[in-house]
Amino acid sequence: MKATLTKALHVPGGAPLFQRMFTRLGCDGRPPRFRVEFYPYSSLVLTIRRREELILVRFSDLLRRAPLPVLEAAAALLLARVYRRRAPAPLVEPYLEYARSGRTRSRMNRMRHKRVRPRHTGARGLHFDLEKLFEELNERYFAGELEKPHIGWSTRGWRRQFGCYDPGPNQILLNRRLDHPRVPQCAVEYVLYHEMLHVKHPTRRSGCGLVSHSQEFREEEKRFAEFDRARRILDRLAR
Repeated sequence: MKATLTKALHVPGGAPLFQRMFTRLGCDGRPPRFRVEFYPYSSLVLTIRRREELILVRFSDLLRRAPLPVLEAAAALLLARVYRRRAPAPLVEPYLEYARSGRTRSRMNRMRHKRVRPRHTGARGLHFDLEKLFEELNERYFAGELEKPHIGWSTRGWRRQFGCYDPGPNQILLNRRLDHPRVPQCAVEYVLYHEMLHVKHPTRRSGCGLVSHSQEFREEEKRFAEFDRARRILDRLAR
């Protein structure tokens, strides 16, 4: 039986697992009824909702092959959130370790490639053509060797970021607010260049965490010809 984008699957032993974690965390009151499902989200997501005496839990189906300690840790994180308890670090660490692992991130990217459709308004904006800028930056800084992902302007303006790269659908999006005649081209080029560096330098694990902006990334970022000017412009736009 295979999950689709709209079908959830029962988690075997999910309700008893949550009841055990409920008791282990010292949550107040009588344990509610739990319904625990694997759901085909587009990322590694955990959700929990109350419905009177029932608590509905959904784990990303990326966890279907996870070992029991990982599921227990995920349950502890969710219950701690709902019942305002502090989950012991050793209890939740298996889930955090699982989420940070390179294997999990690779599986998530493959899954997102299948489930997430690139959504943007196209690369040609009213004032800037991102396809053209990508080709110019690729030749100038990457010797023309960077493989081009999907590129486009965001469908709506973002308040807190100027661009993003999603390795799942292999997509670079720039904030449509930058497609404006008062925004200098060097600022648009810098944001696009920054996201192109994310294509070249994927997020990797380092120690107990994940590194998106490695030392190599930062050093290469400063090669941008108008780095300081572009950063000043973006700082003003962010206010």
